[in-house]
Amino acid sequence: MGVALVTGSAGLIGSASVRFLARKKFDRIIGIDNDMRKYFFGREASTRWNLRKIKDEVPGYVHHGLDIRNRSGVEKIFAEHGSDIRLIIHTAAQPSHDWASREPFSDFTINANGTLVLLEMMRLHAPKAVFIFTSTNKVYGDNPNFLPLRELDTRWEIENGHAYADGIDESMSIDRTMHSLFGASKVAADILVQEYGRYFGLKTACFRGGCLTGPDHSGAQLHGFLSYLMKCAITGQLYTVFGYKGKQVRDNIHSADLVNMFWHYYRNPKRGEVYNAGGGRVSNCSMLEAISLCEEITGKKMNWTYSETPRRGDHIWYVSGLKKFRGDYPDWEFTFDLRQILVQIHDGLSSRL
Repeated sequence: MGVALVTGSAGLIGSASVRFLARKKFDRIIGIDNDMRKYFFGREASTRWNLRKIKDEVPGYVHHGLDIRNRSGVEKIFAEHGSDIRLIIHTAAQPSHDWASREPFSDFTINANGTLVLLEMMRLHAPKAVFIFTSTNKVYGDNPNFLPLRELDTRWEIENGHAYADGIDESMSIDRTMHSLFGASKVAADILVQEYGRYFGLKTACFRGGCLTGPDHSGAQLHGFLSYLMKCAITGQLYTVFGYKGKQVRDNIHSADLVNMFWHYYRNPKRGEVYNAGGGRVSNCSMLEAISLCEEITGKKMNWTYSETPRRGDHIWYVSGLKKFRGDYPDWEFTFDLRQILVQIHDGLSSRL
């Protein structure tokens, strides 16, 4: 089946992609990952443990500890394999909107310039390949916060009968909104991916993720909501909820379900496409609801506190609308709900901590 190339291959979605593709009998799976997560969030967020697992579990996996901004290094890989490259899954990123404001140049060059490097190398060396980009719901900025929301006992919820009652779809504007610098750099990458599809006719797609999660996440305070929350639930470490009475809602999709979305797209790709991708109405929760579920799974009360000040640009309510993707790929289905996800995260963390 040729060569599959995965960036951020030791991270949550990258490693899930490597494992999934290994079962699909690609001739070779090449990973690019230089453990920048350790640089962003500290030693405990390093993905080196996951890289060791991948090398043990996937025979023939080829790893490059390369920065995606290194144009000559990336081109060398593309030039070596050329048209044998059939699939590129691009998950490498600076993923935190809080961290981005600390080093705007690092954030933008990784997220935007790094994506441009990969797209251009594909165009030059593997134009028949399929390019899949893990974008983010932060491309919509804080526009979701201006939807008509109502306060319930444990969550904020959208008004009954609203057009987005089943989830926010791809029609939401990305303009006239505060994105955070992270959101801006991901918008730039998102638009580039679309443009290489529409302008050059390449098979490219952006998957605008909600909260991406699973047992192989190196969760940190600034990124990895459910993983970090469960880690605090297990260890007793203090967790801080920021604003909105702890009722802000996130949807959460298991890494395996997201990668299966990628696979469905790969088998029938389109050009310059955009899909929202998250837990939708199957798997979503507020902070209060997530804390309660973590306490139930661990059998321990969580050590948490509340800060009145919300994070700038944080979503009050976000549930992904999946109607467009389901319309194009009706055979795709969820395999994990919220409780199953959290149990897996609990078991994975318990074996590592």
